[in-house]
Amino acid sequence: MKEGETKLRYCLYARKSSESDERQAMSIDSQLKEMRELAKRDGLNVVCELEESHSAKESGQRPVFNQMVEGIASGKYNAILTWAADRLSRNAGDLGSIVDLMDCEELLHIKTYSQTFTNNPNEKFLLMILCSQAKLENDNKSLNVKRGIKTKCEMGWRPGVAPLGYINRAFGGIKDIVPDPERAEIVTEMFMKASQGWSGRRLKSWLDEINFTTRNGKPISVSSVLEMLINPFYYGEFQYSDDSGGKWFKGAHQPLISKELFDIVQQTRGINKGLWGTKQFAFRGLIMCGRCGSCMTAQEKFKKLKNGEYVRYVYYCCAKNIRHECDEKYMNENDLCKKLMPFIEKKYRDIKVNDKLRVKIEKHISMSKSLLEHYKVNTKLNNPLVEYSRFILTNGTESEKTSFADGVKTKIKIIDGELSIA
Repeated sequence: MKEGETKLRYCLYARKSSESDERQAMSIDSQLKEMRELAKRDGLNVVCELEESHSAKESGQRPVFNQMVEGIASGKYNAILTWAADRLSRNAGDLGSIVDLMDCEELLHIKTYSQTFTNNPNEKFLLMILCSQAKLENDNKSLNVKRGIKTKCEMGWRPGVAPLGYINRAFGGIKDIVPDPERAEIVTEMFMKASQGWSGRRLKSWLDEINFTTRNGKPISVSSVLEMLINPFYYGEFQYSDDSGGKWFKGAHQPLISKELFDIVQQTRGINKGLWGTKQFAFRGLIMCGRCGSCMTAQEKFKKLKNGEYVRYVYYCCAKNIRHECDEKYMNENDLCKKLMPFIEKKYRDIKVNDKLRVKIEKHISMSKSLLEHYKVNTKLNNPLVEYSRFILTNGTESEKTSFADGVKTKIKIIDGELSIA
C-alpha cells in the first residue's frame, strides 16, 4: 500500500489576490476545480478545503493561511494540495513557517499541479527558490509601478481618475486627460461664482438647478464642491505623494481656470467663510453663561490690515437658548485667556481634569524640570495645572487650547465678564 494512500491527509488551499500583481492568476473557483480533479485522479485523501482572497506579500496577515498552519501543527492534516507554490507564500515569513513544519515532520507532503515537495533537502530548496522568486517578482513589479507613475507625473499626466470637469482618454495607445465637454465650462463658471463670495451650499443649489451631476449621474455633494475649489489641478498643477514626500508637477492637461482666479477663490473662502468644517472655538465647551445658564457660542471676525494681511478674532457670547432676552456681553478670546490665567491660579484646587489632560500636564512638567536642570536655572514650578495652563493660554496653538479646554471637567461661568466656578 502506498504511503500517500494510508498516511497523507491533504488540506486543499486556494488563494487569489485582488491586487494587480496577481490578476493573471487563476480564480479560486478554477483552482478548486483543477485541484479536485487532480485529487480524484491520484487518489489523494483531501480532508479539508480552505480558500481566501488575500495578498501574500506580507507575512502573518492571511487569516486562512494561519488557520491552515495551525491545523498542520495540531495534526488535523499533514499535507497540502495547492495550485502552485506561490499560492502558499510570496514572503519570507510565511515560507519559513512552511519549511519549519516540514523540518519538524508535521508537514509531510506538498502537492501542486506540476510538482511535489517533501522533507527532502533538494525539494525544500526548490520550494524556497520558487517562493523567493515570487517575492522577487512582487518587489520588481512594485518598483516598476512606482517608476512608471513617477515618469507619468514628470510627463505632466496625473495618475488615477481625472477630477470632475475632466475625463481620462485613451487614444492610439496614449492615455491623457482632457476637459469634459459636458462639465468643463460649468466648473469654470463655478470658480467664477466662488470668487464672488458664493458659499458651498449656494454653489450646490445652483449646480442642482442646472442638473450638474457626477459621472455616475448623482447630484454633487457640498463636500465635493468644496474639495474642487481647493484642487490646484484646475489651474494646471498637481501633487503626487511617494516615499520621499509630496512633489508638485506641472500638468500637461488644459487648465480650466487661471492661477490668479484660483488664488482669489482661496483668499475669498479664507476671509468670508473660513475653512469649511474647520472652525475651531477652543473654549466653547468650557464656559457657560452665568446670567441665564445657557451655553456659550462663538463667532469669528476677520480684519484686514494695511499690509494686506488678515487677523482673526474670536468672540464668545451667550447662546440665549434658555433666556432669549439675556444681555450678557460678548468676550474676546484673547481677553478670556488673560482672565483664565489668574482664575486657574486662584481656583486650581476646585478645577477637575480628565486623565488625558493629566498625562499631558505631567509630561509638560517633566520636560520643564529637565530643561531647568540642564540650563541650571533655579526656578521653582508651582502647581502643575497652573504651569501648564499658563503655557497653553499664552503660547498654545488653537488645537492645543481646544484640547486643554476639553480636558477640564469643571465648567466655568461668566457674569459681567467675570469668571467663577459653575
